[in-house]
Amino acid sequence: MRDVAERAGVAVVTVSRVVNGVGAVREETVGRVVAAIHAIGYQRNEIARSLRPGQNSMTIGLLLGDLTNPFYASLAKAAVEVANRAGYAVLLSTADEDPDVERRAVGELIGRRVAGLIIVPDQGDHAFLDQVNAHDQVPIVFVDRPATGAEADVVVVDNEGGGAAATQHLIDHGHHRIAILVAPSYYTTGRRLRGYRKALRRGGIPADEDLVVTLRRGTTDDASAATHALLTSARPPTAIFSTTGFLTEGVLRASRRLSVPVAVVGFDDFKLADMLPTPVTVVTSDTEELGRRAARLLIDRVGGEAAPFRRTVLPVRLIARGTGELPPPPPPPSPPPNSP
Repeated sequence: MRDVAERAGVAVVTVSRVVNGVGAVREETVGRVVAAIHAIGYQRNEIARSLRPGQNSMTIGLLLGDLTNPFYASLAKAAVEVANRAGYAVLLSTADEDPDVERRAVGELIGRRVAGLIIVPDQGDHAFLDQVNAHDQVPIVFVDRPATGAEADVVVVDNEGGGAAATQHLIDHGHHRIAILVAPSYYTTGRRLRGYRKALRRGGIPADEDLVVTLRRGTTDDASAATHALLTSARPPTAIFSTTGFLTEGVLRASRRLSVPVAVVGFDDFKLADMLPTPVTVVTSDTEELGRRAARLLIDRVGGEAAPFRRTVLPVRLIARGTGELPPPPPPPSPPPNSP
């Protein structure tokens, strides 16, 4: 507040009145104070009164995507466990892929004087962090995806390698017409698509763009509708690679309704995948380790570690259970030769 007051040429008490909306302040003065606030990226500290000078908050902010997604729930659980063991409480927020909501949530968490932030970034530009975080300089770790326009530590899984492994597995079991369902173009599914194309090139299989389906939304219903369209087309695929767990569920629902056998490999494991009549082959990663690594890295930064930003890539593995090992159907019999 002293910085704002000095920049605006007013007393600290005037800044306090503007920020808290109390007392009478001339409109022209309010304008100068607001301009100074924007210029230096000031965030009101909601808990500053409860802290002694120089005392750090013992709270970490965790900003995730859709909490109905088991992937994020598992990641959050692991991160909270690590933070709690280190003596930190965790404030949990969700932006659900909305850039405006994300920006407000980051500002609110910094305003509550969190010691650090773990963020699953959306697809927008994160250059705003330089302004929002300019005064507090809160350490940030991005998890699951890197962010555009912001430099920080990041922990991700090997999405491209996983996409290549899933596709190669289907090629190894005799499939050449392999479709891919891609959730809206997030970093993760985009890299999985890159791995798919890489495996096709390596196998000498021309890419058929009719088999690359980018969905408008990453829901089970959208995946089911797309699978129905693929399997009822004139030249249907014999195998499908689905790039998220929600999409895999949609693929399985549609193929079951149509009673059309199709080989399936999904990215990300899900509950009961191994208990279905034909257990589901998946590429999976250790989601809890993703959360643990991010939390440990952030706690190190909060403790004063000043090493260059790090990019940590966790490995993936393919679990062969049944759907990914289904062979392609035999070619149709050749027509009999014409009678003489």
